[in-house]
Amino acid sequence: MSPLHLVVVIAAVAAAFAWLASLATGDTSWIDRLWSVLPETYVWVFALRAGLSDTRLDVMAILTTAWGLRLTFNFARRGGYTGTEDYRWAVLRSSMRRWQFQLFNLFFIVVYQSFLLVLIALPAFTAYQHRGAAFGPLDAFLTTLFVAMLVGETVADQQQWNFQRRKRIVTLAGDEPTTRFLQAGLFRYARHPNYFFEIAQWWIVFLFGAVAARSLAQWTLIGPVLLSALFVGSTSFTEKISRSRYPEYEHYQRTTSAIVPWFSRARSIVTADESAQLPPWS
Repeated sequence: MSPLHLVVVIAAVAAAFAWLASLATGDTSWIDRLWSVLPETYVWVFALRAGLSDTRLDVMAILTTAWGLRLTFNFARRGGYTGTEDYRWAVLRSSMRRWQFQLFNLFFIVVYQSFLLVLIALPAFTAYQHRGAAFGPLDAFLTTLFVAMLVGETVADQQQWNFQRRKRIVTLAGDEPTTRFLQAGLFRYARHPNYFFEIAQWWIVFLFGAVAARSLAQWTLIGPVLLSALFVGSTSFTEKISRSRYPEYEHYQRTTSAIVPWFSRARSIVTADESAQLPPWS
């Protein structure tokens, strides 16, 4: 069996498991629990089939494993492996009929996302096809850049974790948090800096494959493009929920970049009380 066929088989088995588990438990977050495990597994398939003799493939496998370990840790501490379903699916489920949501679950949550997890890993297939191409300075630069993006995402997630923990402590004490969502640190420059770093890492994976092939004209470009589109769509849906919970979030949207970190157009930190006093153009 070729490594590409093996990847397809693993993806099909994982998708079938996620779908059947969602039907059995009523929890549609099973593909989320596989998200941090599957892409690096696919990359390792190509690296192992190359006999761990191709430096570029080995580096890609190690880097994506580091990505997966970080994401697994962050997902686990948020209760992702204890049966906690993504709150967005519950919101979406309430707006659909049961059969509509089940179709959405099968074709988008399970099938599409499983397909996407294969696509973002397939630059490793390009590298496999061009194995033996020298690992050079550009590869070293991409390695450094990937690590920088990984560190950035780790920092963003830790800042969010620290904020939510402090917010929970204040709420349990019976008080109202001064700010109800994070607007400081990296979140001063983007509403979702973690999304930026996440997307960037998979664009870098694509570039590894392009360097191996010595051309940017690779069909595997579709992976990071679709991943970027998914995060843009997710941002829109998530922020619609945030606005319904926190009226002051609209001001944050007007003053702060969505995904790509950039300088705030105005003072971005705003409390619920202050939001009611802001003019509509602020």
